[in-house]
Amino acid sequence: MTGDARAQRLIRYGGAFSSFRPERAAGSYLYDAAGTPVLDFTSGQLSSILGHCHPEIVQVVSEAVATLDHLYSGMLSEPVLALGEALTALAPDPLDRAMFLSTGAESNEAALRLARLVTGRYEVVAFAQSWHGVTGGAAASTYAFGRQGYGPQGVGTIAIPAPDLLRGPFRTAAGYDWRAELDYAFALVDRQSTGSLAAFIAEPILSTGGMLDLPPGYLAALAAHCRSRGMLLILDEAQTGMGRTGTMFAFERDGVVPDILTLSKTLGAGLPLAAVVTTAAIEQAAFEAGYLFYTTHVSDPLPAAVGLKVVEILLRDRLVERAAVAGQRLAAGLRELMASHECIGDVRGRGLLLGMEIVTDRDSLAPDHERGARITARCLELGLSMNIVQRQGMGGVFRIAPPLTVTDADLDRGVAILAEAIATTT
Repeated sequence: MTGDARAQRLIRYGGAFSSFRPERAAGSYLYDAAGTPVLDFTSGQLSSILGHCHPEIVQVVSEAVATLDHLYSGMLSEPVLALGEALTALAPDPLDRAMFLSTGAESNEAALRLARLVTGRYEVVAFAQSWHGVTGGAAASTYAFGRQGYGPQGVGTIAIPAPDLLRGPFRTAAGYDWRAELDYAFALVDRQSTGSLAAFIAEPILSTGGMLDLPPGYLAALAAHCRSRGMLLILDEAQTGMGRTGTMFAFERDGVVPDILTLSKTLGAGLPLAAVVTTAAIEQAAFEAGYLFYTTHVSDPLPAAVGLKVVEILLRDRLVERAAVAGQRLAAGLRELMASHECIGDVRGRGLLLGMEIVTDRDSLAPDHERGARITARCLELGLSMNIVQRQGMGGVFRIAPPLTVTDADLDRGVAILAEAIATTT
């Protein structure tokens, strides 16, 4: 049975499967059975911040799986205790309590249950372009797409618009008035609320929603709205955490500390590891109220050992600083392309998490999803793996997130391939 025929045995869970069949990976590259190299500008599923098959991660996995891989949920191991210390040392005060799970949706579920239990309320507000997962509570607060056809979502979920600096309705001659938009949005929240507002869950950069970067000052204003209503602020840093944006956590740019932080993707550098980080006061209140969040793989030692090594490598190799410098180089290359190609409507993002939007032209900013898809396919033909998200109301937006270990030469190579792909598609 051929590879394509065997794929028909699988349940399709999103878009079409890629035609490229990787057999192995190393660093910033994927290779098929013939050894054809493909430069990975998405770090797998935006997770492999240390590149693929990092030798130290391979060693940790090999040692952990041979000694202590999985335990009863009530047992603690040295890797879990050490990672708890390491991660809370990275996070600013008062974030000093952590729990370790497997996926981003799981960590968001745990955070939402925590917020509801501690506040005694149930309403959760999120951005209308958000993506927090497809499990129960996370899905109820996910609005980017995927809501139709599944029946009622969780009770008490409310959406507000995220600031879209390119197209948002609160644009004026003086610029985009995101503060007026946020104030208006919360006025509508107050009208919809039954008086039981528990939390706001937000991504500092809305990736699946079109790479919308919250402008400086926005998080502080959002936190103030939450505080005035007795709400907890949950920041979902699945993609932005662990140095990818040029700071260890994206919220650090704004001098804001959330009540609850969720991490996944980048924490495990491609392996399934997620975390919830919160304050001692919130943890104590939750414990006293009987907080319950058992999963089969909570506090598993093997992924915790991997996370501990990820933290060590990030700090030792100064990869947070590297993400900032490499991101500047990549952004400059993308903006040079934008100057030469009318189909690039915008370049945005931070560090090594950048977005490039494909439009028909920069005057109308009309979406050109078809050309975006053709550019994606052409990039793969030329040896570059790219991911494009296509959302209603905006053009196809490339999510560009190479590993933090990417070389300058590979950054330049990726931009050169992208330039050729754009030039040879219409």
